[in-house]
Amino acid sequence: MRLTWYGHSSFLVEASDGTRIILDPYRAGAYEELSYAPIDDHADVVLASHDHDDHGAVDTIAGNPITAIHPREMQVGAVTITGIPTKHDEAGGSRRGENTVMVLDDAGFRLVHLGDLGHPLNAAEQAAVGRVDVLLIPVGGFYTIDARVAADVVSALRPTAVVPMHYRTDRVTSPIVGVDDFLATQERVIEVGSPTLELDAGSLPKERTTYVLQHAR
Repeated sequence: MRLTWYGHSSFLVEASDGTRIILDPYRAGAYEELSYAPIDDHADVVLASHDHDDHGAVDTIAGNPITAIHPREMQVGAVTITGIPTKHDEAGGSRRGENTVMVLDDAGFRLVHLGDLGHPLNAAEQAAVGRVDVLLIPVGGFYTIDARVAADVVSALRPTAVVPMHYRTDRVTSPIVGVDDFLATQERVIEVGSPTLELDAGSLPKERTTYVLQHAR
């Protein structure tokens, strides 16, 4: 599986059979807080954890893809997609609405994108997520879980690889914080030096590792 981080919570996932899936595409300039460049790649499938402009701009992606906001159960090529309902805040969704955790199973290799998760996962939600090879997790706080809660979620889900997202960069002016607070909670951190990470069952690290990607846009 090949993973490319565009920025914010937006990723391109290239599955083992070549299926191209874009997750949580932002709309360029969303809320006047994001200055990541537009996503000009094509995709077979575009999925969004919720319909806010910094995550749900499924209409902007080329290639006439299949699109779904709050996906539930889908099969696309070798990839089984499962959506798990969660909330965007700690108030039952009353402040920011619904969120969907997206699980992609590529022939047994499992990637989980937490979207704009706003609360710790309860036991039922953890069980629904199941085994995690790669976890894409928001860490910037304010609109989502913060670094401390994110560290607790990582401990609960026990992924092998962790990729932080939804944090402040040079392309973000919203009141979220940078990645450093979260990295301070993690024992093994690798600065990848590019937007792209390739992992499969045979190349996963033996110890949990957090990979920091550069934004592609």
